[in-house]
Amino acid sequence: MPELPEVEVTRRGVAPHIEGRAVRDLVLRREGLRWPFPPGLADALRGRTIAATGRRGKYLLIHFEHGTLIVHLGMSGHLRVLPPGIPAEKHDHVDLVVEDTGGQQVLRMTDPRRFGAVLWHANEDGDIEEHALLRGLGVEPLGPEFSGELLYRESRSRGAAVKQVLMAGDIVVGVGNIYCSESLFRAGINPRTPANRISRARYDRLAQAIREVLAEAIVQGGSTLRDFISVNGQSGYFQQSYFVYDRAGVPCRVCGAPVRQIKQGQRSTFYCVTCQK
Repeated sequence: MPELPEVEVTRRGVAPHIEGRAVRDLVLRREGLRWPFPPGLADALRGRTIAATGRRGKYLLIHFEHGTLIVHLGMSGHLRVLPPGIPAEKHDHVDLVVEDTGGQQVLRMTDPRRFGAVLWHANEDGDIEEHALLRGLGVEPLGPEFSGELLYRESRSRGAAVKQVLMAGDIVVGVGNIYCSESLFRAGINPRTPANRISRARYDRLAQAIREVLAEAIVQGGSTLRDFISVNGQSGYFQQSYFVYDRAGVPCRVCGAPVRQIKQGQRSTFYCVTCQK
């Protein structure tokens, strides 16, 4: 599944092509993906200008003066910017057609598994942060509100494993499976450690590790995650920098001990028993 860095890479890729551009058409080739497309969505967007793009966790936000288009890439979705006239293929479900200096261009959503989403939140329905999919999300890990102190304070009553607490998304959002494993390794914290038994100093190191890992992943275009490709059709290469993720049985890059793999909440966790205490 595309995680926060992949979604941010996508946002940065599409922004220059759609911000400030008027929508000429919205082509929906299905009735919906994970959820039905909002009725009348194409009529609501035609002729309207895209004011800005944003991101909340793993949700891409396309802001208009009268509301926000919420896009989720699901398990295998991606967006591409294409010239008009390229025929849609089997899994090309949504085309957002915008004006361009040379005529038009198309922002196309491809989603083979159809777990993605395209939803609409009108301004009259309140602040976008109050949308049902967004209101329970924690702070952004690259934002000013995120800190080791926040992690320490919010974890005092949580005895679950720290990796599970981080991935729950209600304290900090967007620290998915790959980047959580990598951040815990950098901070030297065993992923099975109960969240309420980690000290403030160790949480300070963990918060810094999370910021560094996510920032580096964004710069490197994210990771190659099965079907994920960026807007220009290229794959990210952060996976070449993994210390533990998907390296079960391979010597740790720091100490040489074999990287271990366990299951936590039906997800694979990778860690080094020597480096992570």
